[in-house]
Amino acid sequence: MSPRAADKGKMVTIAGTGINLALGILYTWSIFKVAIKQSIEAGGAGAFNWNLASINDPYAVCCLVFACAMIIAGKCQDTLGPRVTAFIGGLLVGLGFIVVSHSTAYMSWIIGFGFLVGTGIAFGYSSATPAALKWYPPAKTGKIAGIVVAGFGLASVYIAPLAKYLLSTYGMQTSMLFFGIAFLIVMSILSMFLVNPPAGYVPRGFVERRADTPDNTVSRAMFPEKNFTTSQMMKTPEFWMLWILYFISAGAGLMVIGSVAGMAKSSLGESAFIAVAIMAIGNAGGRVVAGVVSDKIGRTRTLAGMFIFQAILMFAAIPIIGAGSTSALPLVFLATFIGFNYGANLTLFPSFTKDYWGMKNFGVNYGVIFTAWGAGGFVMSKTSQALTTSTGSFAASFLIAGILLCVGIYFTFHLSKDAKAREKDVIEQLAA
Repeated sequence: MSPRAADKGKMVTIAGTGINLALGILYTWSIFKVAIKQSIEAGGAGAFNWNLASINDPYAVCCLVFACAMIIAGKCQDTLGPRVTAFIGGLLVGLGFIVVSHSTAYMSWIIGFGFLVGTGIAFGYSSATPAALKWYPPAKTGKIAGIVVAGFGLASVYIAPLAKYLLSTYGMQTSMLFFGIAFLIVMSILSMFLVNPPAGYVPRGFVERRADTPDNTVSRAMFPEKNFTTSQMMKTPEFWMLWILYFISAGAGLMVIGSVAGMAKSSLGESAFIAVAIMAIGNAGGRVVAGVVSDKIGRTRTLAGMFIFQAILMFAAIPIIGAGSTSALPLVFLATFIGFNYGANLTLFPSFTKDYWGMKNFGVNYGVIFTAWGAGGFVMSKTSQALTTSTGSFAASFLIAGILLCVGIYFTFHLSKDAKAREKDVIEQLAA
């Protein structure tokens, strides 16, 4: 990799991270949700007139549409390139916020936030990671993927207090208009920096270790590139196991992310947005750490460890959030580490997709895998809101999530060896 190519790779990585920093507004939904609930309870002219059990619906629909649209967005990224795909995403997200800025009607928010914003996020998100990964060797897949997607998780650190300020100063409609205009400008600029490497480009470091050579390297031919089509991918057992695992882990994490401000309301009051921002730090940290660790010890081991830790946290949360008065410290601690484990998903699953099925059709292949994220978020968000409305507590939601994560632990031990483990086998065979 020439110095110029290295600089280009860094530029694409920074631009992709910036795009995700904008798109991460999805994780600030719990701030909007609190404001909508307050408006419903206050009533009056111009207030939201929704059923309390339906408050999470725009968020749930957004998650589902985001996931389903990733297939189309991934195909667009594979054929038209990341620049066009990201630009379309910015237009759709901006338009979605402008739509909801003109109405408090339930269907306007389903269409604006649920469908338009969800589709726009898919186009922006699908353009960032593949473009960055193509500039770096396989040994850095986890690290680069983690850095790029960390922007999405870290977004709430600045968007949560910003949203809180705008809502309290200008109200819901004007705040949404500000966000819409900002998206149109920021996404249009950043999309210009997303470029794929030229044909025939081979990143420095693509030659790996070899035990029987003087310079201790393995030729690239030892690890031929796999380029599965989507239909071929879906015929493998790894696809279905990864889909189920993604459904469980993403659903559990999104359930907490979408409700953390409401859970923190009793202990932090109007400062509940702080819990959202701190959780975002854990969310972003999990993406980077999981990427680096999985490059060292393998994706499967990292995923198994994440599922075990997440299940423990879910069960530990039940007595804490079920207490009469919840103190801020334990709640923020749990939310941060649940966010950390959830964030690991967004690095591990795209890395699994690249390792198992190759880079050529990565966009559409990961789009299909990503439908599990949307399905999990939709089902768990709707289930959590219904249970919380009927019981007045989040305890049942955490119990269900914990049980599902235990089921996921079983599946992690039945995944076939990932790229890192297979590479180790080749090196050991050469050394024998």
